[in-house]
Amino acid sequence: MTARYVVLLPGNESAWEEATQEHRDAVYARHDEFGRRLRENGHTVVGGAELTHSRETKLVRADADGRVMVSDGPFAETTEQLTGYYEVETDDVDDLLQLVGLVAGPDHDRAGMGGVEVRRVATAEDRET
Repeated sequence: MTARYVVLLPGNESAWEEATQEHRDAVYARHDEFGRRLRENGHTVVGGAELTHSRETKLVRADADGRVMVSDGPFAETTEQLTGYYEVETDDVDDLLQLVGLVAGPDHDRAGMGGVEVRRVATAEDRET
């Protein structure tokens, strides 16, 4: 059965900013290979993007009266922030997980990125339980 998964790419933004262009190019090449292998193996990438630095984050809250408050980010006190994501439809999650290893490898780690998280997107059936 086909399901949709989000591949979450956390990272240490300071380490990425300090990385050499050569190292960044190696990481981008790994992501290009990941996308190519996903397609070759029958997975469908339906979305995804590299995100800008968390310093550009806007945090939106609304109070009980409906007033909207916007503040500047980052709003998480952590060295790792969400740096990008892929959204993939597949009927072979085991193969997807193996391919995610391409972007969770040593280049990713050296760039200050953390472990890559893969989460299934909730369906209408999930909301009924």
